[in-house]
Parts: sequence; structure tokens; C-alpha cells
Amino acid sequence: MKIKGRVPDDVRLTRDEHGIPHIQTADLAGAYWGMGYAHARDRAMQMGMMRLIGQGRVAECLDGSEESVEIDRFFRRMNWRGNTTEQVDLLTQETRKLIDSYCDGVNTRFDESRPWEFRALGYRPDPWTVEDVFLMARMTGYLTLAVSQSEVERLFVEMVQGGIDDARLESLFPGCLVGLDRDLVGKVQLGERIVPESVRWLNGGPRMMASNNWAVAPQRSATGSALLANDPHLEVNRLPAVWVEQVIEFPSDTVFTANMPGLPGPLVGRKNNLSWGATYAFIDAVDSWVEDCVDGGFLREGSYEPFAERHERILVKKGDPLDVVFFENMHGVLDGDPFEPGFYLATRWAPSDTGAATLNAVTDIWAASGVEEAMSVFGRIETAWNWVMADDSGRIGFQMSGQAPIRDGEWNGFTPKPGWDPRWDWRGFAAPEDMPRVIDPAEGVIVTANNDLNHLGVTRPINMPMGDYRARRITDLLTESLCDLSTFRRIHQDTHSIQAEEMMAILRPLLPDTRIGRRLATWDLSYDPDSHGATVFEAFYRNLLIEMFGPTGAGEPVIEHLLDATGIFIDFYANFDRILLLDQSPWLGDRDIDEVYRNAFEQVGEDSDRRWGDVNRVTMTNILLGGRLPGAAGFDIGPIEIPGGRATPHQGQIYESAGRTTSFVPSFRMMVDVGVPGMFTALAGGPSDRRFSRWYTSDLEQWRTGRYKELRRLDRDR
Repeated sequence: MKIKGRVPDDVRLTRDEHGIPHIQTADLAGAYWGMGYAHARDRAMQMGMMRLIGQGRVAECLDGSEESVEIDRFFRRMNWRGNTTEQVDLLTQETRKLIDSYCDGVNTRFDESRPWEFRALGYRPDPWTVEDVFLMARMTGYLTLAVSQSEVERLFVEMVQGGIDDARLESLFPGCLVGLDRDLVGKVQLGERIVPESVRWLNGGPRMMASNNWAVAPQRSATGSALLANDPHLEVNRLPAVWVEQVIEFPSDTVFTANMPGLPGPLVGRKNNLSWGATYAFIDAVDSWVEDCVDGGFLREGSYEPFAERHERILVKKGDPLDVVFFENMHGVLDGDPFEPGFYLATRWAPSDTGAATLNAVTDIWAASGVEEAMSVFGRIETAWNWVMADDSGRIGFQMSGQAPIRDGEWNGFTPKPGWDPRWDWRGFAAPEDMPRVIDPAEGVIVTANNDLNHLGVTRPINMPMGDYRARRITDLLTESLCDLSTFRRIHQDTHSIQAEEMMAILRPLLPDTRIGRRLATWDLSYDPDSHGATVFEAFYRNLLIEMFGPTGAGEPVIEHLLDATGIFIDFYANFDRILLLDQSPWLGDRDIDEVYRNAFEQVGEDSDRRWGDVNRVTMTNILLGGRLPGAAGFDIGPIEIPGGRATPHQGQIYESAGRTTSFVPSFRMMVDVGVPGMFTALAGGPSDRRFSRWYTSDLEQWRTGRYKELRRLDRDR
């Protein structure tokens, strides 16, 4: 790479045959500088968009539409660009030096060039700063499974206010009704949506919807070495890819990593003696309190105290500015106007004003010598992740990270509690060693797939996990015989659904001898693109949700709305599936389960008899210009058939929601045999966000067809 600006001593940037930047350097300062320069060279437009979104400046700098204003209002509410001064002061001297080096690399490239898209919009990016790194860390930790926790808790409030009785709520959210005060929840005045649809489906944000990762110990490995795999499930119908791959070559070590533009550090990857992968952990780090508000104040231990007022001005391109006020107390941001007497919710996300401990931990990852040391490092990260590790001595481990609030023993955080009673205040956060974790399990296999892992910890930070279908299927495949990387390839592409297997056990005896009935009766339970049975089953499953929860719940229109305009059935389908698999349930009323299944299938139309690949497909659209230019311009790619469903190891969820298409698919795949050098990867896109670069979608075909590239260290002398 030709670099015009100041370059640190002994830093060399080279691309390999896959377009992956290799940063050859003698020390960490050089590595961070090179990571920053390469991020800004390959993903400057993506970095600029992410920063504007996080700052709440989209309407000011890019697009003055009402949707952009709504996005800005949400991110101003979150205030992730604020409260950084104290956090910056908590950085270690070494970490601050490295982040400054990263920012220097970014800004060297910014000084050389800025994306033509920004020039056309009249936007010149400001220099990258340490505050921007904090912003990226907070955004990456929140979007969007923390959003999902907030959304399902808000749904619960609405269900209580809608008159859903305790029996039905308990069956849907088991164990979460302890201490529920129905009268109090009934008084809450719900204001605007905490998470507007335009935010949930915004184009530029990296949404950590789901993931798989697993590690296999030598006794389960055909190669005699520990093995590790990871495939984070994000949106793939956006270009460029969320992930960036980089290789950092030190004199005596090589670090292969996939990370996020704008955020320095090896998020997932490997070095010579250690490999690690991450999935999102469903920690409940979002809580709400009911605040009794009068005259701009909130009730606290018998008297009213004033809210802190935060005034924000949202500038609007070619429009009038918008002034907004957010009211805050120790419980977060209020959803309402405290000058209008009433009961409102205040909501807080635990890591909202953190970041220093995370960035300090990332500094220590580079030197971690094995699984045990890596567990202590990853456990200090403040956002919710499931870290799986394997090292060259054959050890494997799992460590959950994140700020899990310590609460009163009679509250798990799911239902709102009265803010005026200090009993319900947080009492600090669980120690890393009390979080779910395990090292060298006897079975020789560790699998996480966003499932319930509470049994592995002293504390129980999860109250709304995803279903365990993927985890069960992956575990079954890993324990059939000794594993190697070819086993991992098959698992990455596996589309068998245990969810469908369990529901078909009920439905199959009820199927009529019709063309549609025979499709399901002979279905192999896979979501391969050529499958017709998968399409028919999905039509049935949608009808089943409406049939079960509509008549005895809030009504069919409400269930249809949840299906079409929220993420409830995307993230928390297992809560509803639990009811769908029971012979007896308060949701059945005077019906039996066979009747519900039979009625749901009778509503499946003949038009559902189609290939899964004809239904489950996406067009990958450019995050800034997607859909605005003719297809021949090449900014958008597709349509592309996506294998898999919600409950298969190769997840393939595609939804039309709020007028947008979104997808949750393995966005990046990696496999490592710790006993040999290198790493095998596939990326849903390419290294660059430049449409006219040869690296814009250079890895897409390999990713689409289930193939991998091999990353290796380069010869420093070439």
C-alpha cells in the first residue's frame, strides 16, 4: 500500500491474494496504527456512517428525512457519545497509547482521501478520536440483542395492561412473574417506542442477532489438537460486510482477526498459541423502573427530587432544527414528560457509560498465553458475550462477559419495579468468576448458540435466552465421532431443524392426503434451497402462532403485528414454541393441541408449495446508496438464496418488517486447528466498501457456496 503521510518505524502494510491487509510490525503501537490505517482505507464510508448514527447526526449530515430524525432522536436518548471523560481517565497508560496510535493511523488515511460519497453529500469527516472508539464499543455491545431484551420487557408490560392473566404469562415467561405488581404496572403510561422500527432496521448498524461458536478438546479431535469454530449471525443483506479481516504479523507471533471498523482490537480470531470466538450472551442488562412523576420530579423515599435535564439539538439538513429534552435519574432515561403527572418507565442499560475496562482488557488479549489467562481477560469485558477459547496445550474454555446487575433476591430484572423504593436499585455487578464459565469439560466439547447457559455460573444473568435448537444440533453432530475441520464445514452448512422435528411429531399424524400434506409428510426437516417442505412448514408455523395465541390472547391482529413489525418472534420464538409443544396449556382454552395444529394447517395455501430458495433470498444493498441506483451500477448484489431457518445451525432468517428486508445469517465463518498455523475463513462480502474495488465482494462466492480461504503469514522479506 502506498502511504503518503507519516508512517511509524517498522510498519509495513501489504495485501494478500484475498485482499486481506497484513500489518507487519515490531510492536503493538505499530499494530494499532496499521489497523487504523487499514480500517480507514478499506471502510472509511462505513466508519463515517456508523459514527454519524451513534452521534445522532444522520439528519444533519446525510439525509434530513423524518426517518433520519427519528434515528437521531433514539441515539441522542442513548447518549453513547457522552459520559466519556471519566472513562478516558480510567484507561491504562498503555491502552491510551495504543488507541492514540490507532486514531493516528485512521486520521493519516483520512488526510489522504475521503470517500467520494461523502464529497458528493458535502460531508467532511472529523478526525477519529478516543471518544469515537468508546462510541463504537458501546454501539457494538448494544445493537441489537440488548435492544431485544428491552423490547420483550416492554411487550410484557403491554400484555399485563391488556389483561393477559398470570397463568398465560407464567407459561410464556416462566419464573419471571415473581413479585409482579399488576396494579403498579397497570398505571404506567407508555410513551413513544423505546426502539423505533427505523432504528431496529437501520441500514448502517451492526446487529449482533445470534451466533454459534464451539470448541473441541483433543480427545474429541481427529487431529489430536484443540479445534475452534465461530460464525456470528448478523445482517448480510447490506454491503459492505460488517466484519473486517486483518492479519498482524509480529516477529514471533501472528494474529489473524475479524474485527469492526472504527474499533481497534482482535474481536475474534487466533494467534500462535490461542484461538477465540464470540457469540452474543442474552444477559438481562436492561431494566426499567416505574417513576411517580410530579412537577418535573420523581418520588424517592417519600419526597420528590428533580430529574436531570439533558437538552439536545438535532440539526436537520435543509430543514429546521429540532430541540429535544431527555429527563434522567439513577434509573436511566424517562419515557415521558415528568411535568405531566403520572407513572412512567425509566430504563437503563448497564454498560451505557462504560468502555474503559473493555478497552483495557482488549490490550491484554494480545499477551494472553492460554485459555485460563484468556478467560480472566475476556471476563473483564463489560458487554454481553459468550467467549469460547482453545489453546495449543489442548485446553478449551468458555467465559461469559458483561455487566450483569446484582438485584434484590426477589427480582430477576424482567418486570418493572417501583423507582421510589431503594430496595430495587442495582447493587453492583456480578464478578467474572461468578458468571457462567467452564474449562476443560469432561465431554470435551463446548457449544454456545445464544442458549440458556445459567447452569454454568454462580449467578444467573439470563432470563430470556434464545431456543436451544441450534446448540443441541451442533452438540449432536460434534459428538457423533472424532472431529476435524471438515466436520466443522458440514456443521456450518447444516440446515436440519430440531424445532421442525418436534412440531412435525405432532402434525404428521394429522396431515391430510393432499399435495400440500404429502409435501410435509415426506419432508426431511432440512431448509435447503431446493426444499419445498421448508416453505410449507413456515407457512404452517406462522398460522400456528396466530391460531394458538390470537383467540385466547390479545387477538389475531396483535400477533400478526408482532410477526410483521417487531423482533419478538425473531429472538424469542422458543418462549412461544414451549406452549406450542404442550398437550395442556392455559393458552389452549377449551381446545386441544391437535385441533390447533389441524386448524393452522388447513389455512396453508397451495401457493406455499415453492422452493425454499425462491422464498428465502435477499439482495445485498449498499448501506448508503442501496436501492437508489440501477442494478447495473453494481452497488447492490443479488438476489442470493439463503439456506437455513431460525432454528438451524446455518441460520437463515429473512424478514420483511417495517417496510425493510432484514436477515440474520452467518456473516463470517472461521475455523481453527490450534495445532497448525493459519485460519480458514469466509466473509459475506469483501475487504473493501469501495464499489469499484476488486475487493468489494471478493469473498462472497466462497461464502455463498460454503468454501473457505486459508489465511497464512506472509514472507516479511517479499
